[in-house]
Amino acid sequence: MTVASFGAEAMRRLDALATISDDDARLTRLYLSPSHIRSIATVADWMCEAGMEVRIDAVGNVIGRYAGKRPAAAALLIGSHIDTVVDAGRFDGNLGVIAGIVTVGALNRLQQRYPFAIEVVAFGDEEGVRFPSAMLGSRAFAGTAQTSMLDGKDGSGTSLREALRALRDQDVDLGSALARSAYLAYLETHIEQGPVLEAENRPLGVVTAINGAARYRFEVAGTAGHAGTVPMELRRDALAGAAEMVVAIEAAARASKNIVATVGQLKISPGAVNVIAGVVRFTLDIRGPQDSVREAVTRRIVERAQAVARRRGLALTYERVHEAPAVRCDATLVKLLSRSVESIGETVRLIPSGAGHDAMVVAKICPVVMLFVRCAGGISHNPAESASVEDIDRAIRTMLAFLSAFAGQYRATTMDKDP
Repeated sequence: MTVASFGAEAMRRLDALATISDDDARLTRLYLSPSHIRSIATVADWMCEAGMEVRIDAVGNVIGRYAGKRPAAAALLIGSHIDTVVDAGRFDGNLGVIAGIVTVGALNRLQQRYPFAIEVVAFGDEEGVRFPSAMLGSRAFAGTAQTSMLDGKDGSGTSLREALRALRDQDVDLGSALARSAYLAYLETHIEQGPVLEAENRPLGVVTAINGAARYRFEVAGTAGHAGTVPMELRRDALAGAAEMVVAIEAAARASKNIVATVGQLKISPGAVNVIAGVVRFTLDIRGPQDSVREAVTRRIVERAQAVARRRGLALTYERVHEAPAVRCDATLVKLLSRSVESIGETVRLIPSGAGHDAMVVAKICPVVMLFVRCAGGISHNPAESASVEDIDRAIRTMLAFLSAFAGQYRATTMDKDP
């Protein structure tokens, strides 16, 4: 197989995987749905073809092991997820799994083995669309899943416990999914899901950190009233106040490097065309690579919102409903991956990840690093999601170079004398 065909092989598999869906008209493959269960079998077959021994753990993660020179060697882990959002694109998550399979397949054809094993993992649930718990696959793998997650139910009332029982035909202990190997490092290849690489005409990026994220619910309470009879100066308009707060949120994020803040939901009550808004509820999603900076910007946002409420005679309440701390990629791995990008003739672009990834969870058990691949228009979670064969080929060649560089460092560190 020629080097130029790595991308083509990966694209064929991505196209094939995209046909496995619970919806004939669009790609929708939710965790433990019939299509997800079919995809488990397909990915397992591809791992076997690439020379790996395959196991499926208690929560449906598919793990393929390519043995090292020593049977009991620790492993370098490559992975991502194979579940999707509703009406998805075919690259998010899936690219990282397929790139891992193609990479190991190339090593197997060359009969190349390293002092360490390589394991490719296809996590079953990252998106968290069907059940309330996101990243369940990697959390169970890393041993951080909570037993209470089993009681979470999907929209039809099926609990996670029941869905897993249907998959395994037995009761599931989340602890039994815990990774059984010692892991040296984790590499996740993923489309950028943003426009930076395309805007700079760069095919690849090396991730330095995965943004921490927090979500809040705000409620602004004023007084509903007749749209025609209450003078402007006497109004306590909750929507006007909320609008001013939303603009303040945007301004605070714009003034802080690498901070992004989004108001994604706005609910107005009573919501009639001829009634002044009495109550407005809105959400805030705020992210950044440094938790201390993100928290400082959040405090400024709250202070500005409170000032708006006081000036307008409104009542403001808020609560944090989610928080995930930032995860920094391992500095040594970032350097190795950067040199690997350079080794295939590309310049290095260091970049933070604005989206969450399984790497955030796997960082609990080993050092992690991520490789971003340029995606058209920065579009993701959308059927228009796209990456080129050429860029995917560059990513796989980088992964092969990274494995070789990691092996050199591994030998030096462990005084390994094998050739």
